Amino acid sequence: MGALRLILGDQLSHNISSLQDCALDHDVVLMCEVRAEATYVKHHKKKIAFVFSAMRHFADELREQGYRVDYVELDNADNTGSLKGEVERAVERNNPDRIIVTFPGEYRVLQDIRNWRKALDVEVEIRPDGRFLCSPEEFRMWADGRKQLRMEFFYRDMRRRHDILMREGEPEGGKWNYDVDNRKPPKSGLELPKTYKAKVDPVTREVLELVAEQFSDHFGDLEPFHFAVTRAQAVYALRKFIDERLAHFGDYQDAMVEGEPWMYHSHLSFYLNCGLLDPLEIVRKTEQAYYRGRAPLNAVEGFVRQIIGWREYVRGIYWLKMPRYASENFLNAERELPQLFWGGETHMNCLRQCIKETKENAYAHHIQRLMVLGNFALLVGVDPNQVNEWYLIVYADAYEWVEMPNVSGMILFADGGVLASKPYAAGGNYINNMSNYCENCFYSVTKKNGSDACPFNYLYWDFLIRNKDKLRNNPRLSLAYVSVAKMGKEKAKAIQEDARRFLKALDKN
Repeated sequence: MGALRLILGDQLSHNISSLQDCALDHDVVLMCEVRAEATYVKHHKKKIAFVFSAMRHFADELREQGYRVDYVELDNADNTGSLKGEVERAVERNNPDRIIVTFPGEYRVLQDIRNWRKALDVEVEIRPDGRFLCSPEEFRMWADGRKQLRMEFFYRDMRRRHDILMREGEPEGGKWNYDVDNRKPPKSGLELPKTYKAKVDPVTREVLELVAEQFSDHFGDLEPFHFAVTRAQAVYALRKFIDERLAHFGDYQDAMVEGEPWMYHSHLSFYLNCGLLDPLEIVRKTEQAYYRGRAPLNAVEGFVRQIIGWREYVRGIYWLKMPRYASENFLNAERELPQLFWGGETHMNCLRQCIKETKENAYAHHIQRLMVLGNFALLVGVDPNQVNEWYLIVYADAYEWVEMPNVSGMILFADGGVLASKPYAAGGNYINNMSNYCENCFYSVTKKNGSDACPFNYLYWDFLIRNKDKLRNNPRLSLAYVSVAKMGKEKAKAIQEDARRFLKALDKN
């Protein structure tokens, strides 16, 4: 018998390493929908439907290409509900001489796979995941000996290594980073194109019915469902982004508008992170748009940085620092996740908008995740474990390798500065500058204290006061702590009293 080639739900790429050199007449491809992977955290209903539907479509494509596919659906009567259990049953059915699998995206899955050889008495070959441009080993070499692991320097190395937006060894346009041009607030009259919406075919409809029946107690709206679930659909979504959104992506990538969840963002992370799209493919097509005069450099560079810079960087941090990274809590945050994150009542319009859109779409763009939802969790001191679990649950593009460094490092500063040079804490003025959320809010963003003041305003200063011993020596917070030092006792007392009142009410809801 040949090899049993396991394809995981986030490895839906025809050039995945576990399919390379596959002998169509001897080898078997195993794919399985297992309850444990859908419920180890209670994933958003739309996320489960997206992954299962994409898996089923991918299996059909493999069959059309001549692969022998052993596919186990969730409601199969013999389904054990666990990945190991289904691999064990597949070994019994197919009697392979070895199991071949591509390096997984989560530490817990890797640890499980490493135990299979002994538990199943069969050789297990773990192959590198070539969909990423920097392997964990290469990132470790880059990090070795560095006092600070800053993304900007990693990003520049990636640009050079892959010759992306480079001209005669120098960055296109003379600068590496055009972020200064990418922080425009939303202006009135923006004509936002509609996001890509795929039609629901019979395969997806069957999955939607399955998810509605099996996961009815999970968070989120299942329908309307319009994710791309095939490679062809994902490629079309990429083309629509380049044609309709890329030119304005840079200008408004930090902007937020009430009732407009998609803005000028690409919405491609769903497909990139599960394998339907390849990172270098996206980057090259985006780069071509610049050279053909279809998009300005600030937009293209900003988008490229998210993919070959930030995305590759956070994966490197994850594999470099796990498993210890999962338990980091530098600020000793212990508050329970507030009920408002699950749709509970709140008078804060920015939070209400972002959580509503997360519930509906299993998506929020990066500024909503960082500077509204994340900023709030940071300021009130929510336990990092609970925040990590929430982000992993609610977003359809979330896998632990990308979610945890963004949450523990970027959002919560729980790693003490491994990833970010300072906590991304901000008061209400930032949200007011970058959105129109404050226009329809119960609270006044211009007021600093009192029951009708924007909570972000006093929570920000309370956060700095509360964490003074750990943060006051951070050079990027020096000006903020000069302000704290100059703050009179009465002002500091008013801030802390407002914060205590707000947090007490928050804990009751």
